Amino acid sequence: MRTAVGWETHREGVARLRQSWAALPGDAPVRLAKPTSNLFRGRAPRGAGLDVSGLDGVIAVERADGRSVAEVQGMCTYEHLVEVTLAHGLIPLVVPQLRTITLGGAVSGLGIESTSFRNGLPHESVLEMDVLTGAGEVVTTRPCPGDEHRDLFDAFPNSYGSLGYATRLRIELERVSPYAALRHVRLDDPEGLPQAISRIVATGEWEGERVDGLDGVVFAPDEAYLTLARWTDEPGPTSDYTGQQVYYRSIQQRSTDRLSMLDHVWRWDTDWFWCSRAFGAQHPVVRRLWPRRLRRSDVYMSLVALDRRWGIGDRLDRRAGRPRSERVVQDVEVPVERLPEFLAWFDAEIGMRPVWLCPLRLRRTSPAQPWPSYPLRAGTTYVNVGFWGNVPVGQEAPTSPRNRAIETKVHELGGHKSLYSEAFYDRDTFDALYAGANLAAVKKRYDPDDRLTGLYEKVVERR
Repeated sequence: MRTAVGWETHREGVARLRQSWAALPGDAPVRLAKPTSNLFRGRAPRGAGLDVSGLDGVIAVERADGRSVAEVQGMCTYEHLVEVTLAHGLIPLVVPQLRTITLGGAVSGLGIESTSFRNGLPHESVLEMDVLTGAGEVVTTRPCPGDEHRDLFDAFPNSYGSLGYATRLRIELERVSPYAALRHVRLDDPEGLPQAISRIVATGEWEGERVDGLDGVVFAPDEAYLTLARWTDEPGPTSDYTGQQVYYRSIQQRSTDRLSMLDHVWRWDTDWFWCSRAFGAQHPVVRRLWPRRLRRSDVYMSLVALDRRWGIGDRLDRRAGRPRSERVVQDVEVPVERLPEFLAWFDAEIGMRPVWLCPLRLRRTSPAQPWPSYPLRAGTTYVNVGFWGNVPVGQEAPTSPRNRAIETKVHELGGHKSLYSEAFYDRDTFDALYAGANLAAVKKRYDPDDRLTGLYEKVVERR
């Protein structure tokens, strides 16, 4: 059982981090020595990383100013964070779907989950943050008007380490019940999705019942489901999707379900949504032999890294005479009213199913685009569409034609694309989409010697 590490341990961790920074040569690239990653883009080999081994815990859970908060170290995974907070009957306002995503990673690289329709994105629950900047200094920044480092706070989300690394974050928590009662509502007409989503976002309920979590899966053009979660104290039997059953298949098989809160939080992690099927982990025989403790997203991610390193999948395709395939692993946000248009285009041009839906609405209501590095509009409901897999493109196809087409379409529809995976924008387009001028100004202030790799260089040039 994980417990809080305390302030003294945190101070020691920060001291080790700063010592490792000081030991780096002035011209050496800067990166974190993290044991795991949830990024889907390769990068050039780098040198020794910063020592973050003492920054992976929860410092404290407490009441302050009439609300529940947690002091959390930047490299703490959500798996460990939830374990500590659930012991108090609390969870973060948004818990991304994969266990080894870190709090600092979700804030600097974005995150989302089924509570995002009412709680926004993970960075919007941050009350205070310590950041190791490119100047080697640790600064404390808050979202308060007049805070001297407010520019860093606002530009930090979606900066992916180009502005620095969070060492400590003070975040809001919310109270939860022991269970989540689920309803899987089928919608056969894609045009009905925007209306249903908008109604739930506006009222917080469906057919008179409260909705605490909202996401969905589209299996076919005429088969979409919205999953409505309600926190409940009512005891009763629960499903277990860490064993032989597979969660995403249950959505088509039953209209209601019930999970413990812990299993609900990690319902997608056991099978990496549906991507574990690529490794045979959903086959009944393989599943019985595959140890339960190894049915988790970081294990699958390690297998993907091996494939990327050795080109195993490409070799098997060539040997079997299959056409060259393109990896299409992306999450995009489109305005809710444009969702049917995007799904119809995606079916015709990409042809990958299922896809995940996760509605979101920013908590901040002003200015018009309150988070400049990922400028979604305040007061607008978006739907995150997630799709992860490979599509055949043929031997003569140009580089990444499907991913480039997705970028163009999302921009056309007034949306944005997350940057955890491959991106192909030219520099001018990238800067226009992600407020490059503002990012450059903030970087110049906090990284005057340009020690940290820039955002474009990280996500497009893969440095």
